[in-house]
Amino acid sequence: MEKFRDFLQEELRDAELKAEYDALEPEFNLINALIDARKSQNLTQKELSKRTGITQADISRIENGTRNPSLAMLNRLAKGMGMKLKIEFLPIGQKG
Repeated sequence: MEKFRDFLQEELRDAELKAEYDALEPEFNLINALIDARKSQNLTQKELSKRTGITQADISRIENGTRNPSLAMLNRLAKGMGMKLKIEFLPIGQKG
């Protein structure tokens, strides 16, 4: 993983690439939050699917960044993990 981080840091020196990468930060944060929450509950995608009625394939697509979930879907996922969804607006430049 260290080699990837080194590679990424090198590539992000390109201003245009960095701007595109930074624009995707909210999506990366959402994906990481979902995966972290699911794993904190020791749930597989299949188990979460059974709890929510959302297909395992759709959960996988969300976690892989190839599907943009609706707020309703995110709420169902949160409830399926015994959690509630919280969305924040932060000043630009502040990390969440």
